[in-house]
Amino acid sequence: MKKHLLPVILLLLGNTINAQQDLFALAGKDSPRIEFSDFRAMNANGTSGQSIFGVSSEAKVVSQSRKTSVTEDKTSYNHAQAMTLAALAYDYSGDNLVYMPMFSSNIYVLNQKTKEITLIENTVARVTSCDINSHITRMTTGYDGNMYALNNSGTQFIQISKKNNQYSVNDLGIITDDAENGKNSFTAMETGFGGDMIADADNNFYVFSTSGNVFKVSTKELKAKFIGKISGLPETYSVNGAAVNSKGEVVIASAKGAPMYEVSLNDLEAKQLSGESNLHIYDLASKYFVNDRATAVNVFANLDVYPTKVDEHFIYINVNDKSVKGNIKINVFDISGKTVLTQRLSVKEGNLNQQVDLKTLVTGSYIVNITDESGKALLNKKILITE
Repeated sequence: MKKHLLPVILLLLGNTINAQQDLFALAGKDSPRIEFSDFRAMNANGTSGQSIFGVSSEAKVVSQSRKTSVTEDKTSYNHAQAMTLAALAYDYSGDNLVYMPMFSSNIYVLNQKTKEITLIENTVARVTSCDINSHITRMTTGYDGNMYALNNSGTQFIQISKKNNQYSVNDLGIITDDAENGKNSFTAMETGFGGDMIADADNNFYVFSTSGNVFKVSTKELKAKFIGKISGLPETYSVNGAAVNSKGEVVIASAKGAPMYEVSLNDLEAKQLSGESNLHIYDLASKYFVNDRATAVNVFANLDVYPTKVDEHFIYINVNDKSVKGNIKINVFDISGKTVLTQRLSVKEGNLNQQVDLKTLVTGSYIVNITDESGKALLNKKILITE
């Protein structure tokens, strides 16, 4: 038992390996107005990586409800490549990007591999183009595997769930100010509007306003508590994107042509990243969470386990890294540290996408530990098995 637990404990408590960040950006053109450019990966230092899909890309849009391709009106706000895209989340159950136009209730899911876009006709969100309060400007993935979206004034907190490859949308209610917020109101435009949000390992959310104010949102009480204002930013900096990097720190970005910053939630002090200085980013997304060392420990950037919310009795082990060779060993531990499942898989030429059956495991939290042939830990990731 101790032999198996040692690499897990060491990695969870103090591994210092600097895994590559896995951030996605909804980027805009160098323009004074909101003007979508592309979805792109972002490098660890704040420079642009690969462009995934752009405003000029050929888009095949398929309606989830009608199960057929649709032709959208490109002169409206309601289409997959609208100028006013401003909310983005990462669906790690399928390596998809989920996003919404600012002036629309439509939800889109971009498959990064096929580039096909699924339109989710959302009748739950009440977005009106002329009502700035109703615009969806913040999205993120929760620790439970669902995606969440929030409008400017907090009057609609939307949950986007996926089961059997079908997405559904629920309205969770209205988020209100904590009684102690005072002048730092979550629902007031000058202190609370815009920005983005991230999640922690307890499925709480942190909302960042454009002014740099930070609010912690409890999903149980639907209250937003002001926890402080980011320091170290230029006076004119507009916070429009936020995501958690592989170190567990928050990365923020601006739509107004500026560099990216790294922010610790412990002191809310911003430190400029060394990358590009004229980025126009409307939203950021990632697969990481605050206060989750199990998810953050990953020696190889292209080795992953998904989904982390397991409702269909299996997970996928995905490897796309030529430095991973030979056999790998999968150990699954329950919360007491007991090994409940062991399996060996063969990686060929650095590639593997293998389903692992979890039907024998009961509902609860587990740690998936992957090691190479020598016993070196490659990844630890927490999963939640639901009914």
